[in-house]
Amino acid sequence: MRIVSLHVDGLQQAVDKGLYTWLQGADADVIALQNLKAKEYQLSDDVLYPDGYNAYFFDAEADHYSGVAILTRDMPKAIMTGLAFSHCDLQGRYIQADFDHVSVGSILFPSVDEHNSLEDKLAFQQAFLEHLQKTRRKRREFIFCGNFEAAHKTVDIANWQDAQQSPGFLPEERAWFDQMFGPVGFVDAFREANFGENQFTWWPDADSARRNLNGWRKDYQICTPNVRQYVVDAKIDTNLQFGDHAAVMVEYEFDDE
Repeated sequence: MRIVSLHVDGLQQAVDKGLYTWLQGADADVIALQNLKAKEYQLSDDVLYPDGYNAYFFDAEADHYSGVAILTRDMPKAIMTGLAFSHCDLQGRYIQADFDHVSVGSILFPSVDEHNSLEDKLAFQQAFLEHLQKTRRKRREFIFCGNFEAAHKTVDIANWQDAQQSPGFLPEERAWFDQMFGPVGFVDAFREANFGENQFTWWPDADSARRNLNGWRKDYQICTPNVRQYVVDAKIDTNLQFGDHAAVMVEYEFDDE
């Protein structure tokens, strides 16, 4: 199962720039998209019905803001939207596709902006951590993909010395990752197969994003511990021009494939 995760910064504009053409070449089984910036009814038919995929959307209440989608080559057994806490659900930040033995989610964490304070972001992190704890009690595996709006370790950010007091790399945010990958037991799937440096997915200056190393790794695929043995490849496509984020691509070879 090849899974691609991408923060598109507006789905309609990304498709107009060739996103779906690129996805055909990527040969992904599941595509998790974030920050659609449009409600489903506002999207054109060529966006709603990508060739070869089933497309599912979850909108934010506000116009031109947030929203997530998941595209699947095979028909999922079920689609779930929201995480049962208002900060997530009213802002259209989570959608999940369930398959036989694994569920794949597309999630968009809030940034600190005119809609969300730092306290809102930290509360979202805590609520999601509690959701992760609940999933560990279920008899299925999970892969959560998306923009987590933060970097975990110093290797995940180029200018980490200067960013320690900036939202996205604050001590409490990094401690949250420690909890998720520690006691809660989730795994950074990307790092199971890719240990390289300069593996960034977002650049503060979009104009120089592909020309310098002023980057952060904000986009992740995390999985339950039993999935880690099936991760065989992971890479970041930094050549995309659909927004200021790069695509995260992870290959899972499950036994029943």
